Amino acid sequence: MVGTFYRAASPDSAPYVEVGQEINEETVVCIIEAMKVMNEIKAEVKGTVFEILLENGTAVQFGQPLIRVK
Repeated sequence: MVGTFYRAASPDSAPYVEVGQEINEETVVCIIEAMKVMNEIKAEVKGTVFEILLENGTAVQFGQPLIRVK
């Protein structure tokens, strides 16, 4: 396990992105917590969020797809 996937900055915050949302390379799409450090993950691509592949709090591996973008 590399870390834990979080869709929002805190349980009370709105998710960073939703399906159907337009994003660009600089859009923060989620947080991965690794070794107690919260790492903001940027999209690195431009497009529309097509699918969010993980539930909040899911363990993730290195290289695992998180979000699909069209």
